[in-house]
Order: sequence, then C-alpha cells, then structure tokens
Amino acid sequence: MSKIAPSETPRQDVTEHPRVFEPATLLLLLALSVFGAIIGVQLLTTLGVTPNTSIIGAMVAMIIARIPLQSFARFRSIHIQNLAQSATSAATFGAANSLLLPIAIPWLFGRQDMVMPMFIGVSLAMLLDGYMLYRLFNTRIFPAEGAWPPGVAAAESIKAGDRGGKQAALLGMGIVIGAIGSFFKFPMAALGTAFIGNIWALGMLGIGFLLRGYSQPVFGIDINQLYIPHGMMAGAGVVALFQIIRLIRTSNEEGTTATQHDSTLPENQSTQIGKTLRLGALGFVAISVLIALSSGLYAHLTLPWLLAFMVYAAFAAFLHQMIVGLAAMHSGWFPAFAVALITLLVGILIGFPPEALAMLCGFSAATGPAFADMGYDLKAGWILRGKGEFTRLEVSGRRQQLLAAMLAFVVAIPVVLFIFRDYFSQGLVPPVAKVYVAAINAGVSMDIAKSLLIWAIPGALIQFIGGPGRQMGVLLATGLLINNPLAGWAVLFGILIRYIWIRRGGEAARNNMEVLAAGLIAGDALFSFFNSILPGGKK
Repeated sequence: MSKIAPSETPRQDVTEHPRVFEPATLLLLLALSVFGAIIGVQLLTTLGVTPNTSIIGAMVAMIIARIPLQSFARFRSIHIQNLAQSATSAATFGAANSLLLPIAIPWLFGRQDMVMPMFIGVSLAMLLDGYMLYRLFNTRIFPAEGAWPPGVAAAESIKAGDRGGKQAALLGMGIVIGAIGSFFKFPMAALGTAFIGNIWALGMLGIGFLLRGYSQPVFGIDINQLYIPHGMMAGAGVVALFQIIRLIRTSNEEGTTATQHDSTLPENQSTQIGKTLRLGALGFVAISVLIALSSGLYAHLTLPWLLAFMVYAAFAAFLHQMIVGLAAMHSGWFPAFAVALITLLVGILIGFPPEALAMLCGFSAATGPAFADMGYDLKAGWILRGKGEFTRLEVSGRRQQLLAAMLAFVVAIPVVLFIFRDYFSQGLVPPVAKVYVAAINAGVSMDIAKSLLIWAIPGALIQFIGGPGRQMGVLLATGLLINNPLAGWAVLFGILIRYIWIRRGGEAARNNMEVLAAGLIAGDALFSFFNSILPGGKK
C-alpha cells in the first residue's frame, strides 16, 4: 500500500507514490481506459475531433472518493486522481488518433488487406510515442517548466478539489466563465492559454489564426488553397529538428556535467536526449520496415524505392512527432492532421505509388498525439508532486504515470480492434481520413510543389530567428493551418490582459492568473465534452 494519505500532499523526499497495479487503482484505470477509448473513437468519427478527457478522469476519481465507504477513501489522493486523468486521456487520444485514424486510410483506399499491417505498426508506434515523451520530459527540448496548458488545467483542478479555499473559488469562477464562453462559441481555452504560455510563441500563433481567418474575406486570398501554411510548417519543422540536434551537440561540447532542471533524470541530459532520440529513430525505422514488408509494398516498389519508402516514412513519423510535441507544449494545440498531410504531400512529390502513400500517411498520423498528451499528463503530475522539489516522489510518480498511460494504450488496442469494422461498415470513419485519400487520388501539381518550396523559406527563417525556446515558426504555421480567427483574437486579447495584470499586480498576481487560466481551459473542455456526448449536443 502507498504511504500517502488520501488527501495529503508530499511533505518529504521519501514519500512513496501510489502504484498503478494496486488492485483498486488498477480496476479504476482499466474502467477509465475502456471509457476513454470508446469516447475517443465515437467523437472522432462523428465530430472529426478528439477532446481532452483528462479532467473527466480526475473528476470520476473525485466523485468515487466521495462515496462514504472506507474502500473508496484512497481515491482522495491527488496522485491517484493524476493517474486516473493520465489513463483516460491516453486511451482517448491513443484509440482515436493513433489507431483508428491510420487504419481508416487503407480501408477507404480499398485495400482492406493492408489494414491489419497498419494496425500492428501504429500500435507499436503509439507505445513508442508515449515512452519517448516520458524519457524527454523535463529536458531542454521538452522542459517541465514549459507551458503545457491542458496539463496545468488538470493539475489546478485536482489541487482545487483537494484543498478548497480561495484558489478553488477562483478556479470555479474560471470554469463557469469558460463554460459560458464556450456555450457562446468563444474559444475560452485560447484565452486561458494566453495566460500561461510563452508570449512570443503565442503571439505568432494568434497572428497565424488571424491571417488564416481573414486572408480570404479581407484580401481575397485563400492561403490554404495556395498551400502557404503547409509550406511554412515544412520549413519551420525542418529547422526545428536541426535546432534540437544543435542543442544536444552544444551541450556535449560543453562537457558531461550539464545541469538538470530538478535532478530527476537518471543521467546527464545530453546522454538522456541522445539515447532517446536514437531509440526513437531506430524504432520508427523498424516499424516502417514492418509496415512495408507485412503490407506487401515490395510488390509495388523496386528495391531502391522500397528502401527510400522505409527511410522517408521513419523520418516523417519522427519529424511529425517532434513538431506536434513542440506545438502542444507551447500552445496546447497540436496540428497533427495538418502535419500528416504535409508529409503526405511531400511523399507524393517524391513519387511514391498510391499504396505506399496510404501506408505512409497512416504511419505519420499515428505519431504525435500520444506524445503530446503524455506531456500534458506529466506536466500535471509534476505540478502535483511539488514541481520537482521531492526528487524520489517525482521519479516514482513519473514512472507510475508512464505505466498508467501504457496500460491505457494496451486497453485501447483491443477496443479499437473489436469495434473498427462495425464503425467503418456503417460509414463512420474519421473525416480527415477522407481528405488524405482524396489527396492521394488527386496527386500534387507543380504549382503546389512550387508553393511548398517558396513558403518553406519564410517558415524556416522565422523559426531560425525565434530559436528553439520560442518555436515562432512552428507556432505561426500552426495558426495558419487552423481556421479559427476568434481564437486569434482570444490569444492576443489574453496576452494584453496578462501584460496589464502582471504589470499592476507584480509576480504575486501570476499565480492567481494561472489558476484562473486553468479554470477557463477546464470549463471550455468540460462544456465541449458534455455538449458532444449528450442528446441535443453538437453533431
């Protein structure tokens, strides 16, 4: 049994973290994982998007803890609630984005014989995705001090439910305001995110939202049809990858005594990052080989083309993972659908045949969502465990969160395997999968290729100027890929409020602002979730 009392926060470094495989906790996580997987599949096929369900998992644990029986009292632990939200969100994104979406592509393409090879490959990619973020969390690439807005929202919600008081009232007010704003279609999550994230990164995101939303009505130019956002993301993404490599090389040149953020990594940061990235690269290469051989692509490709496919598929999956993770950390948005389309367009330009493109697109789309979601959950746990102050608790808790997420992924695999044929036979497929198949069938013209190449240049320059800490190019391209001008106004308005608030209240006002921001994000997420599943909600 854990040594943490139900509602107790850690007070010394030797405090043990609750374990995933304790019977009562395991039963709760299994039930939440099945729930999260089914909800994710249902909403992705009916609405085309996957909501963040982590707060729902924490709420379920809070509600169970209020049952007046001794056996349920343990669920008052904020750390068990953190495990509950981790499992719920991992199952949701894993089942929907990492599993169902990729296998829908060969299904719609008319190659049902390729569905199972794809399913096996993306299942492995999902597990690798989550493990890589676990290894990279709290490093220079993905620091625990990064914004990770949904993670902050989950942590503050759990803390408020545990402690009560003024902070709980402020959070509750934020939740109410967030839900009301969401009811009137105002993006309250965007407003809340502006209180938390990097101002430079969020400023570029807001500008991107506005340019995409008003380019056609104001200037008569549809930047999406011109593939301007796609070109900019391609350029920014490649530069971001080189910046990550440079971070590792620079630190290695400085020696092997680099300081860690809170001493919770088992080895030198550069060694940790290098080993993890090499593991990821080799893992994605192995999965691309598995997909290529098991799906019979060798019958459609000569040996040089087969080798080219394996290398490019692994590179595309790896780059997709990094871009999605960086965007998620800074803004709370991850443009997974759009970045997968970019890797597909480049694959078409390279000249891969349609069957190879279908497998390439599915593999690329599978990486990133589980990676980003793991970052949100680990951020929540890092806050709840004292922000690295208690080293033993942080190391143990982070490992238990990994186990909770992996458990959720393992549960999501048979859930999707059991239900996908019924869904697809009824025409219930993720809408974005139809976009991918249409792109494969249509091909890419020289005009599109020219636009991608031209706009990759400013994307690369902006990313280079902003540097790895601001990710300005990636965030600008993220905004350009999403048609949501209201979110642009919300982000820029939020940055202005943040500036005035801190200028007048000083650093003491920052904590209250972050709690309110967490409420706004949580209220938006809760309203969107329940509005999606209740009768009469969005269709």
